[in-house]
Amino acid sequence: MRSITARLTPATSVAPDRSSRPAASRGARERWLAAGDGGGYIWGAFPIKDEMVLAAFAKAFEQLGDPALRRVLWISVSIAAALFLLLWLGIGWMLANTTFFQTGWLDAVVDVLGGLATVVMTWLLFPAVISTTTGFLLDGAVDVVERRHYPQLPPARPQPLEEVLVQSAKFFVVLVLLNGVALFFLLVPPLFPFVFLAVNGYLLGREYFELVAARRLDPEDAKALRRQHGMRLFVAGVLIALLLTVPFVNLLAPLIGTAAMVHVFHS
Repeated sequence: MRSITARLTPATSVAPDRSSRPAASRGARERWLAAGDGGGYIWGAFPIKDEMVLAAFAKAFEQLGDPALRRVLWISVSIAAALFLLLWLGIGWMLANTTFFQTGWLDAVVDVLGGLATVVMTWLLFPAVISTTTGFLLDGAVDVVERRHYPQLPPARPQPLEEVLVQSAKFFVVLVLLNGVALFFLLVPPLFPFVFLAVNGYLLGREYFELVAARRLDPEDAKALRRQHGMRLFVAGVLIALLLTVPFVNLLAPLIGTAAMVHVFHS
């Protein structure tokens, strides 16, 4: 397989000097090239068109019918459905057992609107909840995608449990803070959809990227790569967030997002 450099740089030209790249990026790149011929894996060497993100999602949808992915697919859908139900019941119970006003008729109005509020709150919080609970289970999906599309890769890097827990805790704190801020924009309906997509685009792009990158890079190299391609990951995150708001499709969204991010990472 020809490398990205070979495909994009004319044979008579001199390869660009990348000695000024951050040390973490250079180190990760050297290890990556050492794993093979580097075809398609020299990340950060050249800008990739935004169409690449759409192509990644197209490949992810295409692979949903892969028999090797079927077990992971059913597990992912079952967990997503169970989490949605638990979230709906939890929010419904909280609204039903909370007194918002001391005036009886106002509380009656809240009770009448409680069903609608429960659905809305569940739909809005579902992307955040699903992203923090399915990461441990989607590693198998990454394996399946890499075996089919990137068979020349070396075995994935084993992740220490401490590393996984620390990264998950950091992400959870950021998730709670940003979603807490986003909920205030419910009071400004025209702005809320944009805030919702912006917050979840960042969060989901970061979470799904780290899920994939952690298998191949250490945390510092993964962080450097994430910052280098932040806008592309944000676009991918927005697409995942949109999928998570579509009824029934949202049950498949964690798996689709994971598979798509594998292609984004290796591109």
